[in-house]
Amino acid sequence: MSGCVVVGGGPAGIVLGLLLARCGVDVTVLEKHADFRRDFRGDTVHASTLGLLDELGLGERFATLPHRLERRAEIVVDDGRIAPRFDRLPGRHRHIAIVPQWDLLGMLVAAARESPHFRIVMSAEVDGLLREHGRVVGVRYADREGGAAHELRADLVVGCDGRHSRVREELGMAPRALAAPFDCRYVRVPKRDGDPDGSLVRFSARGGVVMVDRSTYWQVAVLVGKGDPDEVGVVRRSVRDLAPVLADRVDAVPAAGVARLEVRQDRLRRWWEPGALCIGDAAHAMTPVAGVGVNLAVQDAVAAARILVPPLLAGPVADRHLAAVQRRRIAPTVLTQALQRETQRRAIVTPRQGPGEVRAPLRVPRPLRVLRHVPGFLDLFGRVVALGLQPEHLTGPLTAARRDARNQGRRPER
Repeated sequence: MSGCVVVGGGPAGIVLGLLLARCGVDVTVLEKHADFRRDFRGDTVHASTLGLLDELGLGERFATLPHRLERRAEIVVDDGRIAPRFDRLPGRHRHIAIVPQWDLLGMLVAAARESPHFRIVMSAEVDGLLREHGRVVGVRYADREGGAAHELRADLVVGCDGRHSRVREELGMAPRALAAPFDCRYVRVPKRDGDPDGSLVRFSARGGVVMVDRSTYWQVAVLVGKGDPDEVGVVRRSVRDLAPVLADRVDAVPAAGVARLEVRQDRLRRWWEPGALCIGDAAHAMTPVAGVGVNLAVQDAVAAARILVPPLLAGPVADRHLAAVQRRRIAPTVLTQALQRETQRRAIVTPRQGPGEVRAPLRVPRPLRVLRHVPGFLDLFGRVVALGLQPEHLTGPLTAARRDARNQGRRPER
């Protein structure tokens, strides 16, 4: 028994696997799907993650992926707008990027496979944990295509398998549900010449719409009340009302073109048990507010790798090491979730209302009406969104991952 098993091939799982492998830890990532070609919602890559890719020596590879850069965010309410700026961020990346998540994951896996310590198994669905003497010592998984059952032993199992985590379930952990008073319905609307440039967020007393510019089409998220039915008519009316620039084409969206996202925000009281750890959405699901979920999960992966590399190389991983990961990441998690809830409370209204009910216009919150005119406030606002509250870097034991990044260019492709 040695090394680490990472369950889940999302951004947190692949980044963690890449970092551990570059530092000499044998790691196997188990991904239940056969490939990454799925319609992800978390396609926003913030400046903190772009900087991390540079540290990994992957900045040039990322630049070849289809993506779009956003240098400011446009948030419109009934009586005005707020536009956090990213063009004055410190460092090289003064923007956030919109990139298909399957392309990002494919690039990261290709880079990880350049290390002899990395292995990924696709179509591998975990259905249980192996335990000995009160400690997790591996996983059981099934080949979803062939049906064969396997056992894989390891010094550590890390659950990076999202908000419906099987690892978390097998550990008997139940997250505490926090406020998430809305869900989202997503539609694709074709983009045309003359459309505005860049993404747009529109909050109103009549509801909310987010338009994400995908270059050739708009990915439109319509906010609906919890439990509201999947009615294409509601989606079309909301888009016509709050994003009138799309009114001439949204009626062409078929009912089958409406995708549903159940919005959740929750957090585990404890992220670990002996021999096992949860990070990313498995430990703390985020709402779509500010698009921070992917980036917070990646920061978890960097912090976990930095703390866990020494014990994984020496063995075994003690409980104190797992607790240290949670201590490192709990403050930015709690504060980010609190900021999301405050934004929801002040700015997000779902369209459900009784007959004849007329809501007051949604105004820019009073503190922001004042602060947006204070020099530097919008720069600070943008910095919190794009960099996060506690960005992580390849320091300490992860300097080995930096060294390996510099050597990658001299290694032949395998």
